[in-house]
Amino acid sequence: MAATGRKHLVKDFNHFITCYLCRGYLIKPTTVTECLHTFCKSCIVQHFEESNDCPKCGIQVHETNPLEMLRLDNTLEEIIFKLVPGLREKEEQQELEFWRKNQPKENGQENLMCQRLGLPDVGGDGDGGGGDGDDGEGGGDEDYHRSDPQIAICLDCLRNTGQSGENTVTDLMKRFIRCSSRVTVGTIKKFLSLKLKLPSSYELDVLCNGEIMGRDHTLEFIYMTRWRLHGENTYPMVLEYRPRIDFG
Repeated sequence: MAATGRKHLVKDFNHFITCYLCRGYLIKPTTVTECLHTFCKSCIVQHFEESNDCPKCGIQVHETNPLEMLRLDNTLEEIIFKLVPGLREKEEQQELEFWRKNQPKENGQENLMCQRLGLPDVGGDGDGGGGDGDDGEGGGDEDYHRSDPQIAICLDCLRNTGQSGENTVTDLMKRFIRCSSRVTVGTIKKFLSLKLKLPSSYELDVLCNGEIMGRDHTLEFIYMTRWRLHGENTYPMVLEYRPRIDFG
């Protein structure tokens, strides 16, 4: 039997790859595990600031912290990028521009921040590039860093206050680290467990400004929604960790 030669257009799949909230293509598609509806990550996080219900079906996602019920769908993200030409490049460029405008510029560190983000120096002809395409050799240690936006953080230990048992969690020898802004809290927890030599069954809480962060929160998201909004906070961002407290 001969197959039909009908070509499928991107709009044929729009129902599956667009966000119910913003009506645009799904960016960092994030699924609500309770009902399996998927939205842009930024859209659903903003929605959960005001409501604990799924915006599409109305089901209550969680009584107190619906952000815990979100999961990134990296497979769907790759499918969307393959279906929509130029979408990945457009989003990456917008993200770089966003960080260029919003990164703190303290103590004359503006050019340094641009270098960390992989952006050209704001000073024009600065001394970072040589102008003749020294991307591969002249940069020295540039090859040792990822090309995605970087962020510096400080990891502080919160001492036990009235908790039973010994204080297994201690301070890190080196509290300041620099890593990709796309690193999640789950990865930070694994890093802490490794550095502190904690047993695999040991659970940690990671907090920002006293609020427990979900394991799928990225450092970029925490910086923009929890840290930067407090005007008195400075750079780098401070995350605190402690033994997990079971409120149940």
